[in-house]
Amino acid sequence: MARRTPPLQNRPHVEPHLVHRVGWLRAAVLGANDGIVSTASLIVGIAAAATSREGIIVGGVAALVAGAMSMAAGEYVSVSSQADTEKADLKRERRELEEQPSAELHELANIYRKRGLDPETAHAVARQLTEHDALAAHARDELGISDMARARPVQAALASAAAFATGAALPLAVALIAPLESLIGWVAVATLLALALLGVTSARAGGAKIGIATARIVFWGALAMAVTAGIGALVGTAV
Repeated sequence: MARRTPPLQNRPHVEPHLVHRVGWLRAAVLGANDGIVSTASLIVGIAAAATSREGIIVGGVAALVAGAMSMAAGEYVSVSSQADTEKADLKRERRELEEQPSAELHELANIYRKRGLDPETAHAVARQLTEHDALAAHARDELGISDMARARPVQAALASAAAFATGAALPLAVALIAPLESLIGWVAVATLLALALLGVTSARAGGAKIGIATARIVFWGALAMAVTAGIGALVGTAV
């Protein structure tokens, strides 16, 4: 006997969201963008100063390693500070719930009332959520802290470092194989294409508009390379 398809109104509603990607996506996009732009700009600047290929490659490798470590350390310290703040707020909230439960219940009810619930419903919701998990309710609705958006320092550091190294590897690889006399052009074109791809990828992963995300990332990358090439040329001429 064939199985009957459940009525549409009885089917579970599955609605995918993208906000859970915010933590690692931000670090990954920042790392990849910084890796591509900074390494490509350094390579273009060194090449514009008429340095040998060996000097260009050494500078590129140094930029990759130093940049990846810097991004990892910076993300870890930054996100750790955020995590410390969250822990301090949760500790304070836990203490207040133990010392002033009635006041905290009233505070939570006021939050729901300001969001549109009538006073009676707001109090009932606050009471039920407090009985279920008071700290979680206050963390989410009073402090704006949720498991989905919690600070994760190690995840951010690893994502940022890996993304930086991956991004930096592209202009470095082009510098290895491109003819020395046209190396700047090769690196510039490859970098802009990589930035455009990064813009498209990050926009799709985050559900943003592809055109805007791609245009801004390509513009700033092109500007960085142009400025660095100009400085490199000036320094090379002066030296």
